[in-house]
Amino acid sequence: MKLNYYSHKNKMLVAVDCIIFGFDGSQLNVLLIKRGFEPERGKWSLMGGFVHKDETAEAAAARVLKILTGLSDVYMEQLHAFTDINRDPIERTISLVFSSLIDINQYKEQLSDDYEAHWFPINEMPQLIFDHQKMVEMAKQKLRYKAAFHPIVFELLPEKFTLPQLQILYEGIYNQMMDKRNFSRKILSTGLLVKQKDKEKASSKRGAFYFKLDKRKYQAKLNAFLNFIPNPDNLN
Repeated sequence: MKLNYYSHKNKMLVAVDCIIFGFDGSQLNVLLIKRGFEPERGKWSLMGGFVHKDETAEAAAARVLKILTGLSDVYMEQLHAFTDINRDPIERTISLVFSSLIDINQYKEQLSDDYEAHWFPINEMPQLIFDHQKMVEMAKQKLRYKAAFHPIVFELLPEKFTLPQLQILYEGIYNQMMDKRNFSRKILSTGLLVKQKDKEKASSKRGAFYFKLDKRKYQAKLNAFLNFIPNPDNLN
């Protein structure tokens, strides 16, 4: 009886797509590949593939990312389910989208050239297939909200970072320039950053002091950290 009930229902494919944001110390990037099959073969795409019968969506996302880029042990969160009827021209396909934030420099050795995996600055992405641009835009918006309320931005940075690096990262996330002096004053006033004795001197002769995030103080002083962050609702 139950089997007969299921047999008359519509069947559709379930896919996963992975959005990987990375910071290289100078700009915010997104990872893309060249699609390896039709339709849209050879065009820029997110890392995607179908969920197998014997795996969860999370396992499928990790498998697809490893095969297409070489990246492994990357923590990803499910962003949204894209269910538009005609989003795939071949077959009705639901896509579960996962996103992640990484420090590019920690994963340089893993990145594979098999599918031409390439980092693009977030504001210089090429045209993407299907609804992948819509996926990225949604991921960017969520990133802005999460950056305002959680210390996830620091996952994109090395353990030690400079204030110019931190400012560049926030400007990339919010797509908005910030006054250098005002940014430094406000962020240092939170008391959440611990100044180090050494400097980063590759960018300038004078050099900039390194800082570390005091994670223990972060939750206690969360509101102070929000004072210098733009309102995500007013950003495009």
